[in-house]
Amino acid sequence: VQLQASGGGLVQAGGSLRLSCAASGRSVSTYVMGWFRQAPGKEREFVAVISWNADTTEYIDSVKGRFTISRDNAKNTVYLQMNSLKPEDTAVYYCARGLGPYYPKVTVDLKLYGYWGQGTLVTVSS
Repeated sequence: VQLQASGGGLVQAGGSLRLSCAASGRSVSTYVMGWFRQAPGKEREFVAVISWNADTTEYIDSVKGRFTISRDNAKNTVYLQMNSLKPEDTAVYYCARGLGPYYPKVTVDLKLYGYWGQGTLVTVSS
């Protein structure tokens, strides 16, 4: 499976962006999908996750109430709507697919994701 992340760019603080992660080669409809980010000089961190059937989501505390993860299994695509962006949200954002179908349902552990997209850069100016 290939994951293509897009939608990043330069935005002013308080603005919004919508990231997309389009999967090809195989359906991701039965897999947990996550968004992660890596800021310069920092380790990659979990941002948001959505279960295969979209009934469960989790977010890192710093984005709760501002970011929303969603998925359209018919389009084999996962989204991350980012509102009220802050300079500290600046990072390369990656989408990832869980290791196995249906399990884990949700996870924040990077080691349980087997496929990663190439990343899309989000820059938030103050």
